[in-house]
Amino acid sequence: MMKAIVYTTNTGNTERYAKMLGQRIGLPVYALEDAKKFLEKGTGIIYLGWIMASGIKGYKDAEKHFCIRMVCAVGMGATGTQLQEVRNKNQIPLSTEVFTLQGGFDMEKLRGVNKLMMSMMMKTAGKALVEKADRTPEEDDMLDLMMHGGSRVSMENLSEPIKWYEQLQTCITKERREK
Repeated sequence: MMKAIVYTTNTGNTERYAKMLGQRIGLPVYALEDAKKFLEKGTGIIYLGWIMASGIKGYKDAEKHFCIRMVCAVGMGATGTQLQEVRNKNQIPLSTEVFTLQGGFDMEKLRGVNKLMMSMMMKTAGKALVEKADRTPEEDDMLDLMMHGGSRVSMENLSEPIKWYEQLQTCITKERREK
């Protein structure tokens, strides 16, 4: 059973998703460092972290402390994309549900190595997208985020994680009644 939502954020998009999800499903929300202080080791949680090079920031640390039942990875890509790549890169067990959510991009909020890496990515991937003649709508959106920044955080992007959580709660309630 999940007792809390735990997150790691860089520019605020993941925190926004965590708070929106917590409000919608009625679970308390903690930044990872706070969760390690206030929640017991092994507590069942939903984990939200931001994606960098398909890695989910904070996931390995959270996994050491908590029993992660669902992961929402927040990145620049469209919601629902990169699922297998993210699962594989982070070695997320098949028993843990994984969702990807489109967050946003704000170069001004990045610091240090993260800013340097994104600058390099924008020069290579951004240039390739600009020069690509037959961009998909998703690629147009990615290019827009890279060039102009912005946020794609929305309740609509949380619809699948919410649906999964509600179905799980229905099953748990049914099992309790049958006992």
